[in-house]
Amino acid sequence: MQGRGEIPTPKNMKWTHNDRSLRERRTELRKNSTLEEEKLWFQLRNSNLGVKFKRQNSIGGYIVDFCCQKHKLIVEVDGEIHNTKKAKEYDAVRDKFFTDLGYVVLRFSNNEVNADIEKVVKIIRSCVE
Repeated sequence: MQGRGEIPTPKNMKWTHNDRSLRERRTELRKNSTLEEEKLWFQLRNSNLGVKFKRQNSIGGYIVDFCCQKHKLIVEVDGEIHNTKKAKEYDAVRDKFFTDLGYVVLRFSNNEVNADIEKVVKIIRSCVE
């Protein structure tokens, strides 16, 4: 069991996909997706890249924007809030958790998604081919 204030790691956090306790939060995040998340989801859904992506999937106690389990790829779309020191530290802990499990984490800013969605999709595609 995790202690208060303890940083989650694969050793002290139960690793599960789509933990039932996070179901409501995942649903809420899907219903309140940002425009940029919706824009990218349109490109990833229905196996448009030849592989299945899940949206607002949980791994351990974390919810990721998009996940391709077959290729162990996580894609995050970050808004301005991720530019703060605290958010960057939190994201680094999350990313380490995922990489320790063998995942590759790609992070794109809202600006990148808006400015050049084709480039974002090309980078993602290169990771799943």
